[in-house]
Amino acid sequence: MKYNTQNKKIASITEKTLIIGIDVGSQTHYARAFDWRNYEYSRKPFAFSNDESGFLAFKAWMDEIAEKHHKDTVIPGMEPTGHYWFNLGVFLQEQGMRVVHVNPHHVKKSKELDDNNPNKNDRKDPKTIAALVNEGRFSYPYIPTGIYAEIRNLSNLRFQTQEAITRLKNRIARWFSIYFPEYKDVYGKLDAVSGMMVLREAPLPEDIVALGVEGINQIWRNAKLRAVGLKRARTLVNKAEHSVGSHEAPEAARVELSLLLKDYEMYSQRMEELMQTIEEKLREIPYIDRLLEIKGIGMTTVCGFIAEVGDIRRFDNPKQLQKLAGYAIVSNNSGKHNGESHISYRGRKRLRYVLYEAAISVIGKNAEFKEIHHYYRSRDKNPLKKMQSVIAVACKLIRIFYMIMTKGIDYDGAKMLGDIRRPTVSAA
Repeated sequence: MKYNTQNKKIASITEKTLIIGIDVGSQTHYARAFDWRNYEYSRKPFAFSNDESGFLAFKAWMDEIAEKHHKDTVIPGMEPTGHYWFNLGVFLQEQGMRVVHVNPHHVKKSKELDDNNPNKNDRKDPKTIAALVNEGRFSYPYIPTGIYAEIRNLSNLRFQTQEAITRLKNRIARWFSIYFPEYKDVYGKLDAVSGMMVLREAPLPEDIVALGVEGINQIWRNAKLRAVGLKRARTLVNKAEHSVGSHEAPEAARVELSLLLKDYEMYSQRMEELMQTIEEKLREIPYIDRLLEIKGIGMTTVCGFIAEVGDIRRFDNPKQLQKLAGYAIVSNNSGKHNGESHISYRGRKRLRYVLYEAAISVIGKNAEFKEIHHYYRSRDKNPLKKMQSVIAVACKLIRIFYMIMTKGIDYDGAKMLGDIRRPTVSAA
């Protein structure tokens, strides 16, 4: 990945390079062709549809210009506009071209350089995009293939399912706040199994009272549920008898809770099936089992990491992964002013989230990482705040994951602790 430096990007554009600026749309794309000096070869923007015939016409158009002007390399540049660019990007990649992305913010800020006009149109944007590519102000998108594409798509489905479950939990909590606010005094978790069993048959407090202690206990006995009995049943009935919940529209309330519980069960089942499929796919990637040997690291963390990183062998060092996650340190210095540094927040948001959650997990469950966290916060020189220390642990995880997955080594907690210790300077 050493090609990703500014100098390497500029050096990749020569006299034999044809630069294509593409303005991506949902149905129609527009393209303009330039050489390395920003001389335009296209008399007007080439419009092509977002389908196979459009892609083939676009390819023929580029080939004709490249042959006419003796260009042997084509660099298509575009903004990553939602998901509309993806199919075109895959098509160009399959044709042997290396697609590049320009930052939409850069396009917006630089489009006034030519005419001092902030207008946005299909003719202007491709030229601005091509100019940014020519200056080396672009990035190389990673389009995963094979098993890595499978895991990324499955991970996206997992995130969507988790979001749906969270929304349902919030709606169920709202229902309880209105109709049975005392329920939380009996069950700390809204989705407790024994509580769900009762609610399916007796949603409202008056239904629970009518069912009675023996009726509730019989439900649990029929399901052969352990750790619950008459004591829990009495508590639930007592809370229902003294509930201050709303008594309005009881039939609608019963229907609402029934639908919410069915949706919750459906999405929970979907999550289990997705995690089973993800686990099977992850087993095809080398050294995954060694990551799972780290106490505090589970299948969810590994899935999220692989989905966002893809083939880790494409990185030259862990710092590139740190930058991808948005954990690169940004200084705030000017003249004599030394401001507080912070992370960049640039990169893949989900990867940053996965690593942060993983850091919280290992600090709580892994003795070595707990000791590192304590060291970062209590060291004499430059002690870190709590949040800074968590981020430092997340960056430590990046380096450990990188070494395990590229070198095939085993996790060694003792060696990791030795790496952070500094030798004591003796008095002269």
